[in-house]
Amino acid sequence: MSIVPLYGHEALRARLSSAITRGTLPASLLLHGTRGVGKQRLALWVAQALVCASPAADATACGKCQACRYASVLGHPDVHWFFPRPRLDTDATPAEVVSDYADAIAERLKTSGLYAGSSGSDGIYVATVRAIVQAASVSPAMGRRKVFIIGDAERMVPQEGSDMAANALLKLLEEPPSNTFIILTSSEPGALLPTIRSRVVLVRVPPLPTHDVEAFLTDPLVVDALKRGSKLSTADRVAAANGAPGTLLESRQREVAITGAERLLESALSGDRSKTIRAAMSQGSTKARGAFSDTLDELTTLLAARARSAVARGDDRTAMGASRAIASVEQAKTLASGNVSPALITASLLRELTAALT
Repeated sequence: MSIVPLYGHEALRARLSSAITRGTLPASLLLHGTRGVGKQRLALWVAQALVCASPAADATACGKCQACRYASVLGHPDVHWFFPRPRLDTDATPAEVVSDYADAIAERLKTSGLYAGSSGSDGIYVATVRAIVQAASVSPAMGRRKVFIIGDAERMVPQEGSDMAANALLKLLEEPPSNTFIILTSSEPGALLPTIRSRVVLVRVPPLPTHDVEAFLTDPLVVDALKRGSKLSTADRVAAANGAPGTLLESRQREVAITGAERLLESALSGDRSKTIRAAMSQGSTKARGAFSDTLDELTTLLAARARSAVARGDDRTAMGASRAIASVEQAKTLASGNVSPALITASLLRELTAALT
């Protein structure tokens, strides 16, 4: 399965291709622009052009060589993609970090590279920075170049005792090995550390014009990803995207989270043990932590609405029960940020919610 093609940004692509042809592409780039305009997809496009074994005269990737085939399925060994992830142990080894990202990238490939943004609890932590620095010191596995993509770079989390890793990253950005390119992306470049911004060349990625948004939204893979549970027409989606169609995928993520929260609340209110067991098992393993955290956020919203409604009609018992349930959900969120299985957290949470709400 290949990822969805890059739509739009023709003028910017021409500039970048020209720089590759002339050998003037900066070794450290920062692609910045509105969330959802395709910055990380553009970075992957540049990476494929850099590792292509038979590029066209304008330096664009041929799309046919072995390197291009690997890149199109996110499997090229010299294209390293990093983005916010749940925290691993501070002393996690580079191999453990790489394994975690391999799983995360495999999940993105399953959806053809169509994914919602990372949850608010995710970040790029010191263990990941160490893995990036170590990988940058290794020679390319297949070709002449290697490329590092760091998505949502503003989510790099400073940590106590990580000065050595931070300094190593700054040195890498300032003086990458001659065969290495580093592409950062950010929707909030002002949130990046000044020491990072001063070491990269900023390139603005503009919103897409309407015809490119329409082309993206009529891609069969995109249609399939957006159609489930949504009644919006293509015209409505184009208007909602406002030049940043990636935001529509986040809307889909929220729809899924709301549906999951409603099912959990229904299970708790039913008092049916078999239903609560099924609800718990449907939450999956620790690899589902991001989606699970989103579901818990929406569950808090539902319970808060329940409490307000109860207060308005003078039902103190229901209001107090909803308040206790919210406290249980907040505790579950804390557990979800660790390495505990969502299924186990849900089983315990549903028992507490049933006791509080019924």
